[in-house]
Amino acid sequence: MAVAMFALTRLETIEQIVKKSRFRAVAAPVASEDEARAFLAAHGDPDANHNCWAWRIGQSYRFNDDGEPSGTAGKPILQAIDGQSLDNVAVVVTRWFGGVLLGTGGLIRAYGGSAAMCLRAAVLVELVATVEAVIVVGFSDLALVKARLAALPGVRIVSEIFVEVGAELTLAVPEALAVDAAQMLGDATSERVVLALQQ
Repeated sequence: MAVAMFALTRLETIEQIVKKSRFRAVAAPVASEDEARAFLAAHGDPDANHNCWAWRIGQSYRFNDDGEPSGTAGKPILQAIDGQSLDNVAVVVTRWFGGVLLGTGGLIRAYGGSAAMCLRAAVLVELVATVEAVIVVGFSDLALVKARLAALPGVRIVSEIFVEVGAELTLAVPEALAVDAAQMLGDATSERVVLALQQ
């Protein structure tokens, strides 16, 4: 059985002091590597001692220790992301050195702990695998079809293009509901509307 994955709904920030060093963790949802880079550029502080970060988007991930000893910052941040079953997320933990050396274990705990605390405070939404589908709906069935689609959890109308006979709707349908959605639309419209899944 697949593990449920989650994403952040908005930017989240926390700060904590660890042995006189100030740590600020900022986490945000990201949809691409470019978005992750833009987020990191916007939320790192060039005046801080270190801006350590990690992000995960599906199977792609990156992390960076930004001058801290290897393995003491970026990797613990990534482990905080993975430990909470998160995807499509970037986290930057900024450190302002307070004069007390933390040691390897202390750095791992401070960076990983700051990231984990920030992610625990975030509002999450479950990621549901969806498939794209296209339907062509006559004007006479359009209101009924939209009402039926609205009643299905997780189904979204991605685009609506009006054509001569009615509208062509592109839908995002949760994989688990695709067969039921096709059956429901066929039954409701006496098979005038056929759900065609995109490959």
